[in-house]
Amino acid sequence: MLTFVIPVRHQATASNWPAIRTRMAVTLRSLRAQTSGAWNAVIVANHGADLPSDLTNCDVVRVGVPPNTLDASAGQEALWDAIRRDKGKRLLAGLLHARAVGMLRGHAMVVDYDDVVSRRLAGFVAGHPGANGWYVNAGYMFSGRRLLFSYPDAFFELCGTSHIVRADLLNLPTEDEAASTAYIARTLGSHKFIKRDLEMQGTPLAPLPFPGAIYRMGHSDTASGSSSMVRYSLRKESLRKPVSLARQLAKFRYIGPGLASEFFGGLPG
Repeated sequence: MLTFVIPVRHQATASNWPAIRTRMAVTLRSLRAQTSGAWNAVIVANHGADLPSDLTNCDVVRVGVPPNTLDASAGQEALWDAIRRDKGKRLLAGLLHARAVGMLRGHAMVVDYDDVVSRRLAGFVAGHPGANGWYVNAGYMFSGRRLLFSYPDAFFELCGTSHIVRADLLNLPTEDEAASTAYIARTLGSHKFIKRDLEMQGTPLAPLPFPGAIYRMGHSDTASGSSSMVRYSLRKESLRKPVSLARQLAKFRYIGPGLASEFFGGLPG
């Protein structure tokens, strides 16, 4: 069983909540498109947050985590730490709920509320129930419309929707009060450390053998403040070098029926 856990930012920090709700509906559609029924999901959102109407196979956990009010003026490290603590608290609440109600019976995957995932994930995980888990080495970038940009290596360094971990390896505390700030921020709130930390404890993740997710970037409410897909992929240094530019342009993919079905449940969004 694969449990998707979706932490949703506080609605008070969003510049356009209806757009977030629309993107979240696309995320949930990608989950419902799984080729195997061996999955469930937990959405963690603040009280009062307006969520998509179709919550099939999802539990909703309402939390009182206050809005993160830090901005770039606080310094980059302080800002990232606040983001990690906020996300980690939400994920802890979702994972503890999933365990308490018997949903967490295998592997867990964090899915950011604006990303989408391959429809093959639940079936693949169901076929390897004893595995430690996987990191998404290959994926795509997306900024809307009908184009993707292929990211064939180290996608897990870029995107938070990038690790599938056997739940017992997360070493969840007995209750949320027992979790340290470091555990909340590092183990749950960040995607930067989990692969290395699991290697260090002797339970390494394997690379997922197919592209596993699409990172939606460049919109006004992205937590990372990422630039658009085109701006990110066609940087100035590439534009100055014809060979580099050609290589980058070759990584663009049109979202035809195959990719739309694989990641978006039939329709890009």
